[in-house]
Amino acid sequence: MLKRRTLLTTAALATVPLSLPQMALAQGRKDSMVIGMALEPPGLDPTAGAASAIAEIVQYNILETLTKINPDGSVTPLLAESWEVSPDLRTYTFKLRRGVKFQNGEPFSAQTVKFSFDRAGAEKSTNKDKRTFANLSTQVVDDATVVLINKEIDPDLPFLLGQATAVIVEPKSADANATKPVGTGPYKLDAWNKGSSVVVSKWEGFRNAGSIKLNKVTFRFISDPAAQAAAMLAGDVDAFPRIATRVVPQFKANPQFQVILSGSRAKTILSINNKRKPLDDVRVRRAISAAIDRKAVIEGAVDGFGVPIGSHYVPGAPGYVDTTGVNPFNIEKAKQLLAEAGVKTPLELTMTLPPPPYARQGGEVIAAQLAKIGINVKIQNVEWAQWLSGTYGNKDYDLSIVSHVEPFDLGNYAKTDYYWQYQSKDFNAVYDKIKTTGNAAERNKLLGDAQRILANDAANVFLFQPQWPTVAKKGVKGLWKDMPIFVNDLSTLSW
Repeated sequence: MLKRRTLLTTAALATVPLSLPQMALAQGRKDSMVIGMALEPPGLDPTAGAASAIAEIVQYNILETLTKINPDGSVTPLLAESWEVSPDLRTYTFKLRRGVKFQNGEPFSAQTVKFSFDRAGAEKSTNKDKRTFANLSTQVVDDATVVLINKEIDPDLPFLLGQATAVIVEPKSADANATKPVGTGPYKLDAWNKGSSVVVSKWEGFRNAGSIKLNKVTFRFISDPAAQAAAMLAGDVDAFPRIATRVVPQFKANPQFQVILSGSRAKTILSINNKRKPLDDVRVRRAISAAIDRKAVIEGAVDGFGVPIGSHYVPGAPGYVDTTGVNPFNIEKAKQLLAEAGVKTPLELTMTLPPPPYARQGGEVIAAQLAKIGINVKIQNVEWAQWLSGTYGNKDYDLSIVSHVEPFDLGNYAKTDYYWQYQSKDFNAVYDKIKTTGNAAERNKLLGDAQRILANDAANVFLFQPQWPTVAKKGVKGLWKDMPIFVNDLSTLSW
């Protein structure tokens, strides 16, 4: 999901004589970096909270997983050296790296894998992917071999085990990970300056410490788009992944910066509380969907950095089908659907918006569009903590706008207690088949069926697939080109 001082450009350094302090500053900077983040995480334990900003700091840096998801979406070994899958696709045997230690000196082994996955699936677990782990039986064969037996067939399991919810934690320190994360990764936590920054430094005990180029990395939290741009231009920040889209044009023609446009598996949606009247009527949800011009939302919310979607799935993902024609923009049809549902206008609804610009700017556009069919939207801006507790946790909302960034999250529509409170026997039946089908072609067909059901039910208003811009100084190397997941992989970065 940030601070740095570069006072002189590389060209200037070649021509301007430096004093000794300046030389030390210029040279000393090459082993440190400041990375910008729009949001500060509520904690640093990705097994305990849903906020993607947690993984942006800790995943692959402090805390590691058995597998690693790469920028192209492929999965390779990390704490596991290799794995084998049984013919029935239910049993995974992982061979683990030997000699790996946690940052507190404790050994990494099959026992810690079992502890981590049992904990993630336990009754009191608050892990966002608790269901995935509850379905796993984790068996220790020896210190370097662990067997996972899945109740369900899940061809995506190696990918899921590379996500932040699957980090391997150390039993003695696990409960303190929210403030003092202890992992096996190349970086350790130095300081968390609440409201400002998180500082991490290279851990010399890392198994491959020689390959890590940066000794210190600071994550700076800057939510305001204008402040993000100012920090980059002032040289206070070296790289800003997922920077506010509206500031990107000013960097494109500036030779001191590089701009990377990344594909994503994220889905930005107008969430609808399916249990609230009259939103529990599919005709009302379809009316809302028909009233919204996705292209105008993409321009207004993310300055054109997006692709329209018609279901909770994006182009490029396996089994994608184009459902943008299911609930097309049609003002008259929207009015007709509201009338059929017996809704008297004006209908008063509240839209609860978290801080990101796509939500706040997109909310203004959507409110104006809904007004044209007699729906008066009261906008309620909240901070992330309020959104996570009130909207996501207590389901206290009518409408909201949020980007769901996980690649394989269709299954959230099969959860009866998920925050949009959608329920469909047809969807659940199809999703159960998806989870138990190993054949790729058959599975892709079922994924298409699932997308069509969500589109027809107008479970939410599916707006767009975001394209994430990264702005960085010209000399920064190793930034991810695409973002199948939200991480800042510090092990790849250098000057």
